[in-house]
Amino acid sequence: MSDADGSPPEKNNGVDGSDTPERSASDSDTPELSASDSEGSAPDQTASDQPASDQAPQDQSVPEEQARGESAPDESANEITTVIPVVPANSEIPTGPAVPTNTGVPAGAAEPTQQFEPVLPAVAPEPVAVDQSPASKKWVKPALIVGGIFAVAVLAYGVDVFTSSGNTPRGTQVAGIDIGNRSPADAETVLRAELAPKLVEPVTVRADDVESTIIPASAGIDVDWSATLAGVNEQPLNPITRITSFFSSREVPVVSTVDQAALDASMTVVAATSDRAPVEGAVVISGGEASGVSPVVGRALDLPGAAATFSDEWSSGDVVDLPVEDTPVTVTQAGVDRALQDVAQPAVSGEVVVNGRDGKEATIGVDQIGEILTFAPDGSGGLAPQYNTEAAVKILAPQLVSTEVQPKDASITLAGGAPTVVPGVVGDLINWPETVKDLPVLLTSTGSRATPAVYAPVPPALTTEGAEALGIKEVIGEFTTGGFEYASGVNIALAASVLDGAIVKPGETFSFNEYTGPRGAAQGYVESGIINNGRPDKAVGGGISQLATTLYNATYFAGMEDVAHTEHSYYISRYPEAREATIFDGAIDLQFRNPSKTGVMIQTITTSSNVTVKIWGTKTVDVESITGPRTSPTSPNTVVLPKGDGCIASSGAPGFTASDTRVITDHATGAQVSSNTRTVKYDPVPIVKCE
Repeated sequence: MSDADGSPPEKNNGVDGSDTPERSASDSDTPELSASDSEGSAPDQTASDQPASDQAPQDQSVPEEQARGESAPDESANEITTVIPVVPANSEIPTGPAVPTNTGVPAGAAEPTQQFEPVLPAVAPEPVAVDQSPASKKWVKPALIVGGIFAVAVLAYGVDVFTSSGNTPRGTQVAGIDIGNRSPADAETVLRAELAPKLVEPVTVRADDVESTIIPASAGIDVDWSATLAGVNEQPLNPITRITSFFSSREVPVVSTVDQAALDASMTVVAATSDRAPVEGAVVISGGEASGVSPVVGRALDLPGAAATFSDEWSSGDVVDLPVEDTPVTVTQAGVDRALQDVAQPAVSGEVVVNGRDGKEATIGVDQIGEILTFAPDGSGGLAPQYNTEAAVKILAPQLVSTEVQPKDASITLAGGAPTVVPGVVGDLINWPETVKDLPVLLTSTGSRATPAVYAPVPPALTTEGAEALGIKEVIGEFTTGGFEYASGVNIALAASVLDGAIVKPGETFSFNEYTGPRGAAQGYVESGIINNGRPDKAVGGGISQLATTLYNATYFAGMEDVAHTEHSYYISRYPEAREATIFDGAIDLQFRNPSKTGVMIQTITTSSNVTVKIWGTKTVDVESITGPRTSPTSPNTVVLPKGDGCIASSGAPGFTASDTRVITDHATGAQVSSNTRTVKYDPVPIVKCE
């Protein structure tokens, strides 16, 4: 039976329905999984359990690939597809015995017929084992959530990078000022506006426990704006860094410029108040009590370190802690305790006694121990006792002076009109160095604290034999002056009495000022005439220059060597020209040296109108004075002063230049020893008017 076009009719699966048993989905070699199976629901009923009309719906189309026997694309990675043969819409599905679908030739055919290519089921791929357990299905939803979050994060990251590009990193701070997420220009504007005022605000600094303030600008501190902003990094690309910048900040240090001299000066000011000198351990004895002073370590500001710290941290807004260094002590507390216990406390346990002659004794009281005993660092952390023996002698000696015999120099008297030696006296004095040498033992003794005074003979400075050997036997030079007023005579007589009997040994130099000592009102001197700045004036001790001139001339003719003398500024008529001397307490002196091999003695004789000085010794030379003519005269000027005690009228006198030549010859042979000329220029005496 053929169709109208002569083609054989298409058979379903190439078999007759009468001899091909119906196969349900459940009978297939490859079971079909329904969508419900892929979701983990109960499997559907097989086709054999339903009516035939339900198994092959008329409106179900079959893909062309299945009709050609090709496998259709997988609908799901977890599904295996079964190919359903194409059934024409107008054909009936025969029933009968089942025939294999791959036979291709009807059973019992008598002659060859046109062969039909059977449509075979697509060969399914090897089944993939899929974990369909409930536990595996739990990961699907979280994975989707995580994937969504990641996608959102990537999008947010991109948006954040794009929107912040070119700005400063978020969370950037300089000196606590937030300049994050701003354009460079805006960041600099904000930084300058908020940081610049801090340069003129006091910053508290602390050196150990001492606080003070420094104004940065006054200390030479300024901000290097370019260098500071250069420390701000570009936008970070690290996602973690960008995320954490929402919750944290990054501090960029301020870069400062420094005027080192101004900064060092400010640190020196701080050091003046913060530095503390160390307190050395010590032992103090006062009022008869001994006490210890505990050592305290000193403190000194580390000036270079403090300057560097302040320049780095001034902008922090916090108190700037400046570095300090300890100044060590040399005496430990143990050293103090040892000196106190072993030496100081025993020393004040009682008085020290020195026994003299005739039952006399001298004592050092407990309250005087501190004048004698002190302590000094020993270099090993301890204290070494120091004993002031001079202070001890000063305390003890006056108490035993009555037990001593004082030495007395031999002297020469002229009472009989000729020099006579008065024998000296050998003294018997306490040898104090020997007496107090055991003072350290006495002060630490817990037993007897007494020691005997040690006496020893002491010869005089000039013994009897020494005085006799001086050769003082005759006058070898003398001079007399007069014409002084009463007040001057008082002063001259007083000074002359001090000089009288002075002995100058061979080779010694005699000083007028040193021998007489101060010549003030306390010594009995009175006010008299002097020459002050070239004109007459008055002062206590005035008039002594006449005694100096007299002594100078006596030594001049005795052949003494002139060491120092000064002439008056203008000429005084009662003195020889170019052979006179002035004197002033503490300023102008008269000195001569004894060049002979024998000693000389000064004798002074005063009356109400004149003074004489004689030099006694052994005559060895003769002296001649030659006075030269006056030359180069000068006229006086006139000075007018207010009338009163301060004005002394004067008629004036001309000035001139004069000279004196001293010729010394040997007394025994007459041979010339020396010849010296001295030239003196005298100023004119001014005419003084008192008006």
